[in-house]
Amino acid sequence: MRRRLSILAIIFCAAAALAAAGTLAASETTDAAAEAGAAHQGAIPAARIPKAIADAVNSPDRPAADKKLDAGRHPEQILAFFGIAPGMKVADLWAGGGYTTDLLARTVGPGGEVYSQNGPFPPRFKQAEAAWKARLKEPGIGNVVELQKPFDHPDDLLPVAPESLDAVIIDMNYHDLVGRGYDRGRINAAVFKALKPGGVYGIIDNSAQPGSGARDAGTLHRIGEAFEVNEIKRAGFKLAAASNVLRNPKDDRTWFIMKHRGEQDRFVLKFIKPRGAAGIGAGLTH
Repeated sequence: MRRRLSILAIIFCAAAALAAAGTLAASETTDAAAEAGAAHQGAIPAARIPKAIADAVNSPDRPAADKKLDAGRHPEQILAFFGIAPGMKVADLWAGGGYTTDLLARTVGPGGEVYSQNGPFPPRFKQAEAAWKARLKEPGIGNVVELQKPFDHPDDLLPVAPESLDAVIIDMNYHDLVGRGYDRGRINAAVFKALKPGGVYGIIDNSAQPGSGARDAGTLHRIGEAFEVNEIKRAGFKLAAASNVLRNPKDDRTWFIMKHRGEQDRFVLKFIKPRGAAGIGAGLTH
């Protein structure tokens, strides 16, 4: 009898644990989607893509290697969704090889400015560093300011006047901030401080399985959407809209990203610094 009760107790505990996990997964997905609300968007019709963006994407000066990536990244959709326009001052954090920097620079044009930031490159990535620096000398992007600033000193990450940027973009690298243990609270606060009221904090990232949080950030290079949303909201940002243009329902979210570039399921989130908000976000001292 006692053994039977023990078995029943084990079954009950296991069922309770599964139910709790299911609730966590459901709540994590629901929270992220609900926050976007009615502003959840599909693809923008081609006729509504601003000319400055179309011209930037179709520029004959863009590297052929970049253009090969466009089919899996839909840059015209991303730039239009984030509202990038001529004359803006924007930043590309963790710019990597500069694919996004290049597009931003061509879109904002000579009247705008792009801050292209990377941290110090480890020795094994020196070739990538050389490629990034060479790109910044390409025709048509003389409006780019090179920033080699480490993420572990967030106060100096964006050497711009407070409330001077129109947009800050992190393209598929926020999960790396998590995976490498950087202080995202202070990084997000630095972004908040640099953005104008109404400015855009644009995030593209590789989605992980619901409820997994930061579990896969350093391995599969994926992250839970709700985990990321909640971190950024804590800095004072409001999630204004989400785009479906990089979603892929065929991705079960167990793929290793490096083997499925351009095919993985990604979320695209547009955060806004609320108008009337203080110039310094949560996480930095006043």
